[in-house]
Amino acid sequence: MKKYLTVLFTALLALLTFPAAPAPAAQKSAVPRIEPQAALGAYMGLVEEHFASILRTTRALAQTKEAQSGKWESVKPALMSFSRDLPTDATVWYAMPDGSYCSTESGGLTDQNLKDRAYFPRLLAAQDVEGDLVISKSTGHRSVIVASPVTREDRVVAVIGVSVRVHLLSDLVSAHMKLPDNTYFYALDKNAKIVLHRYADRLFKNVDDVADESLGEEFRVVMDKEEGVFDYKLKGRKMNSIFQKSVPLGWYFFIAQEKK
Repeated sequence: MKKYLTVLFTALLALLTFPAAPAPAAQKSAVPRIEPQAALGAYMGLVEEHFASILRTTRALAQTKEAQSGKWESVKPALMSFSRDLPTDATVWYAMPDGSYCSTESGGLTDQNLKDRAYFPRLLAAQDVEGDLVISKSTGHRSVIVASPVTREDRVVAVIGVSVRVHLLSDLVSAHMKLPDNTYFYALDKNAKIVLHRYADRLFKNVDDVADESLGEEFRVVMDKEEGVFDYKLKGRKMNSIFQKSVPLGWYFFIAQEKK
């Protein structure tokens, strides 16, 4: 999957930048400018494909006899391999219908339980989960959940899930995007909570927490649209942004540039 994401983003990156006018021979080349719409498409595409690839794998693993056995030791080798292959160093877990679970992080049964998680009833109803935000019980990391039910004879016997750490996913985006210093990426959930950002200290905070309350309300108003342009001020800086809502995740992806 790492190789696939690299190839995907290389193709998108070709659309992302275009060179500034040629500089005189005595000068250094100008820093490439960013075409915001192409940058937004590349950014959202990278994140969506990362989660879609994880979901395809959890679904495939859920069909195996090892997963359907209900035994951690049987499915453990496949899940450990899956975890190692993920570019975001995510934790993979295997849960029972009672909420108890084993994880690749612990190597076995944890002392935590998932039955009180808001997403867990959906899994027991044989529905996939993609994009739910949690603070990990076992690691304390701010994470995004992707998970699939394991069924046998039309009954859910287990769950295979992945907890993707948002700061590592943000690092992955930063490494691939290589945006200029005056350009920022971030994503918000429907409640204006910051899911992804180049600055880790803003993750899982509401817009109100990093700006004044009025700006948070402005974001909520503009997010009634599926996509658009939004100009705003943040701590005295004038920002111009474009955004688009992701259908599979329900998040709003933004590319913002500071105005000079």
